[in-house]
Amino acid sequence: MPSPQILPITQPPSSSPLTSRASDANSIMETSSTALDIMLLKEDDEQRTGVLVSPLFEDDKTIAYKPLLPRTSSYASSTSSSSSGSNTYKQKRRRVKSENFLSYLSGDGRHQTIDRDVENADADRAEKFLLTRFGLKLSKYIRVAFRWIARFLALGCYSLFLLPGFLQVGYYYFSSGQIRRSIPYGGKPRNKLDLYLPKHIDGPKPVVAFITGGAWIIGYKAWGCLLGQQLSERGIIVACIDYRNFPQGTMSDMIYDASQGISFLCNNIREFGGDPNRIYLMGQSAGAHIAACTLLEQAMKEVRKVESISWSVSQIKAYFGLSGGYNLLNLVDYFHSRGLYRSLFLSIMEGEQSLKRFSPELLILEEPNMGAAVSILPPIILFHGTADYSIPSDSSKTFADTLQSVGVKAETFFYEGKTHTDVFVQDPLRGGKDQMFEDLVAIIHADDAEALAKDAVAPPRRRLVPEFMLMLARSSIHCR
Repeated sequence: MPSPQILPITQPPSSSPLTSRASDANSIMETSSTALDIMLLKEDDEQRTGVLVSPLFEDDKTIAYKPLLPRTSSYASSTSSSSSGSNTYKQKRRRVKSENFLSYLSGDGRHQTIDRDVENADADRAEKFLLTRFGLKLSKYIRVAFRWIARFLALGCYSLFLLPGFLQVGYYYFSSGQIRRSIPYGGKPRNKLDLYLPKHIDGPKPVVAFITGGAWIIGYKAWGCLLGQQLSERGIIVACIDYRNFPQGTMSDMIYDASQGISFLCNNIREFGGDPNRIYLMGQSAGAHIAACTLLEQAMKEVRKVESISWSVSQIKAYFGLSGGYNLLNLVDYFHSRGLYRSLFLSIMEGEQSLKRFSPELLILEEPNMGAAVSILPPIILFHGTADYSIPSDSSKTFADTLQSVGVKAETFFYEGKTHTDVFVQDPLRGGKDQMFEDLVAIIHADDAEALAKDAVAPPRRRLVPEFMLMLARSSIHCR
């Protein structure tokens, strides 16, 4: 079958008069060469080259055709050599456009267009996926940030309602001559402690080594000022031990710091009027957990006869745990739901594999050769409020049951309707009779008849914050 002949034509733009009717083309061809040259010079840059496919005809026939506009013009002969080079460039450009158009008609152009469309569609899908993923992550972070912001606002409201009491306690902390602030006990950062001394030291006084709470992140020795003031009024020395918080340190660093602070007290408290044979270890919230881990670690060191021992468990007369948690495997998800997110908590505890190591309850049950270590532990007394939402009171109950199952003397005191902050902040600020405080002092003075007699006639503590502000503070901190 004879192949079709492709006839190139020159098609001027629609705005030119040459695009009118086919009959006008003959008259244009009769125009003088000079007129054509002028037209080419003006409109050559805007020309478009097309093709026309003729009908089938015999191979041995040759059909002469004459383009509407000639492909070469007299422009080259009437201009300089530089204009000739410019005309050659224009011819090449028209030829490239024509070849591209022929390629498109033959199918290659369509395939390339389809491939480009597919590639663009894939790129669009990938971009949408990345944007969606980024949006989900961003929304998660926004939710997390919102919850933290809400908690900080609640804490701000809580502090604002209790501000009258905090101002009075703060004034006492910075002005009282009975406080020895920031005594260094080691060479690590924040290895300092505050000592609260009684007004009259007429003999060796019992000592409470207190480790403050703060979710392992915001603990500070000054948080124990209210407790130190109360106990020192009853003739008890209080040492508030500071320690490195996360991210300055992890759980191992906190235990190390607490152990160093206890060692300092055991070896130096006599110089401040304290009795080295009546030292009580106490912690509140995260501090209760740190203190329990420190006590167990020291007991295991003594059983294994580790040489570098600077204090002995036998020097601790009793352990007081206030609102503490002792089984981290049971608490990690609960803390996550309360805002102490799992990833952050595991970073504090040095990874999930270390949760058992830092869970006193699990160590007692599962650690090999723990029997000898628990046999030298002092009595364990645990205090907890039944309405505690930060650390459930069951934490103290199950820990006491575990201790009793292995022969350790353990006792619990539960306070009906009291929250995590009630027993440590609101009740002391309320004044009058503080049941938890009275129970604590009674245990410390159990073997001192004279001290018990003074406790019986001690005047009630004065109120530092009005009751309605205490109730507002309680509502704000527990409605997060």
